[in-house]
Amino acid sequence: MEYSLLFILVIFLIGFIGSFISGMVGIGGSIIKYPLLLYVPALLGLQTFTSHEVSGISAIQVFFATIGGVWAYRKGGYLNKSLILYMGVSILFGSFLGGYGSQFMTEIGINLVYGVLATIAAIMMFIPKKGIDDIPLEQVTFNKFLAALLAFIVGIGAGIVGAAGAFILVPIMLVVLKIPTRMTIASSLAITFISSIGSTTGKLLTGQILYVPAIIMIVASLFAAPLGAKAGQKMNTKILQWILALLILATAIKIWVDII
Repeated sequence: MEYSLLFILVIFLIGFIGSFISGMVGIGGSIIKYPLLLYVPALLGLQTFTSHEVSGISAIQVFFATIGGVWAYRKGGYLNKSLILYMGVSILFGSFLGGYGSQFMTEIGINLVYGVLATIAAIMMFIPKKGIDDIPLEQVTFNKFLAALLAFIVGIGAGIVGAAGAFILVPIMLVVLKIPTRMTIASSLAITFISSIGSTTGKLLTGQILYVPAIIMIVASLFAAPLGAKAGQKMNTKILQWILALLILATAIKIWVDII
C-alpha cells in the first residue's frame, strides 16, 4: 500500500493530538485515536482502515505513548507502585486474551465492545467524586482483590479493541477505588503501559498491525505524550476530570450512532 504525504501528515497529527491528551489525562489515547483513525482518513478521501487495522495500530502506538507519559510523571510521588502492580499484572493477562481473541470477532462486534466500554466509562465519570483529592498521597489505600479483578475484566475488553483500557480504568480508580486524581492519572499511564504489552503482543501474533501508519503514530506519541503530561500536572484536577468525561461521552455517542 502506498501512502501520500497528506496521508502521512494526517496520521501524524492524529497521533500527536491523541498522545498529548493521553499524557494530560492519564489514558493511552485510543479513546481519541480509534474514532479519528476510523473516520478522518475516509472523510478526506484518503486510504481507509478497517476496525481490525485501527485496533492494531492503536495497540502498538499506546505502548509508546504511555512510556512518554510515565517518564514525565516519574517524579513527584504520584506513581502508586502497589496499585500499578496489582492492576498491571491483571490487565496484562486480560488484554492478551482480548487481543488474541479479537481475530475471531466481526467488525461490528469490535465496535460494539468499544461502545459498551465507552458508555460505562462515561456514566462513571459523571458520578460525583467528593473528597478524593483531599487524601494525602502517602495515606492512599484500596481493595487489592477488587482492583485486580476489575483490571482483568477491563483488560479483556480493551485488548479486543486495541486500547489499553485507561479510559475505563481511570473512572474505576476515581469512583470505585477512591484514588486521588493526579495519582490516578500517573498510575493509570503505568498500568496502561503494562496492558499495552498484552494487547500489542496479541495483535502482532495475529497479523493485525499495519506497520507504516503505526510507526508514524509512534513517532508522534513520543513527542506529544511528555508534553501532555507536563501540561496535566499544572491543570486543576476538576478540569482534567471534565476533559476526560466529555471525550469519553462524545466517543460513546459517535460509536453507538454508527452501530445503530
